[in-house]
Amino acid sequence: MPRSALAPLTAHNACIVGCRRCPRLVHWREQVAQEKRAAFRHETYWGRPVPGFGDPQARLLVCGLAPAAHGGNRTGRVFTGDRSGDWLYAALHRAGFANQPTSRHRDDGLQLTACYVTACVRCAPPDNQPTPEERDLCLGYLVEDLRLLPRVRGIVCLGSFAWDGMLRALRQLGHAAPRKPKFGHGAAADIGPYKLFGCYHPSQQNTFTGRLTEKMLDEVFKRAAKWSHPASEQRM
Repeated sequence: MPRSALAPLTAHNACIVGCRRCPRLVHWREQVAQEKRAAFRHETYWGRPVPGFGDPQARLLVCGLAPAAHGGNRTGRVFTGDRSGDWLYAALHRAGFANQPTSRHRDDGLQLTACYVTACVRCAPPDNQPTPEERDLCLGYLVEDLRLLPRVRGIVCLGSFAWDGMLRALRQLGHAAPRKPKFGHGAAADIGPYKLFGCYHPSQQNTFTGRLTEKMLDEVFKRAAKWSHPASEQRM
């Protein structure tokens, strides 16, 4: 990977890690990192904003809501160390985007190819519910992700929050949809040069109840992979 391609994204992620814009989120993420969950009491929590992760030459972007309090907020890598991440990275492995199906910690050897994973909000929010102000303050980081990942064509949005956040980010980049596309599992929308794919979030609430199955998740990534192939540029 040429350093010229990597340096701007590295600088962007360093800026994310140092962010302290939202007092409520700063307090919560640091409190969780101090109090810890009993199962992780011997671990040092990350306790900071969590940047995106993956291939700087990504053609597929996966966007979630925010880091989990004892997942990304603990490990320092998005969708890592929690059940949602177990489902996501296993699906990316089956789709050929990840070199392994598990994601336990930042140094576990996981690598993504042609894929980048990010979130709308970079700090773990209480009850997984950022305020509208916190959402808006973090939006610029998602916009910058898109600017610094120019090869992205397919975007998988995990949940309605990510779907709405991505639409806002694309609007800031000048790619406004004439009519707001409605989120749903399996929904798809063409926005500028991008194809958005809606997918239920792989939260325990969805996976434990069967609202989201492995087959459903795989089908979304199968469709997204076709759009994210280099040949997709010929359709634009």
